[in-house]
Amino acid sequence: MSISENVTAYLKELAAGNCFGEPVALVAATKTRTAEEINEAIAAGVTDIGENKVQEFRDKYDLVHGGNRHFIGHLQTNKVKYLIGKTYLIHSLDRDELAEELSKRSVRANVTTDVLIEVNVGCELSKSGYSPETAFAAYERLRAVPGIRVRGFMAMLPESDDTALLASLADEMRALYDRAKAQDTNIRWLSMGMSGDWRLCVAHGSNMVRIGTALFGARHYPAPAQP
Repeated sequence: MSISENVTAYLKELAAGNCFGEPVALVAATKTRTAEEINEAIAAGVTDIGENKVQEFRDKYDLVHGGNRHFIGHLQTNKVKYLIGKTYLIHSLDRDELAEELSKRSVRANVTTDVLIEVNVGCELSKSGYSPETAFAAYERLRAVPGIRVRGFMAMLPESDDTALLASLADEMRALYDRAKAQDTNIRWLSMGMSGDWRLCVAHGSNMVRIGTALFGARHYPAPAQP
């Protein structure tokens, strides 16, 4: 199937909403994708696109026509300056140091940067984010930081065949989201679910999914330079 056909199919399926009857936003994960591929997805109905790398975000910014720009990858503090004022949502606020830099740059630019707090829900050593035990305290702390606005939470479920485990972790994230949303009208998004697990996540309360390969096909990484 073409990119356009994939987008149409996914938007149709997502139109049913999540288990709470909430609309589910589709963020097209565009790592390694060309501007032409991204523009095809936008023409087919994609309204939100997410980049993992700051360099790719910068390189494609003026070549992509329309779409809310999300940053969904790990963010180094020394690269924050390239994103300020250009993002609809940063999904990967994973540490206080990053919040401080986002705050400083946002205040200086007189903008408010919308962010999601990243939670390492599976407590995996290979992933960043606040632990499930500290995530709500982090939310309470970070919601008061000037220049940034916490809009919800983001998580990546572990790779596992244990569906019950994944479901329980997704439920844990939804409970965290609901707890914050009950006291804060800014809370809007639970970003959880990628090409391999988005249906499970939507079935357990996610209202934003990040899908790449299922829309665009397998990624083609450039060959390493020869010595």
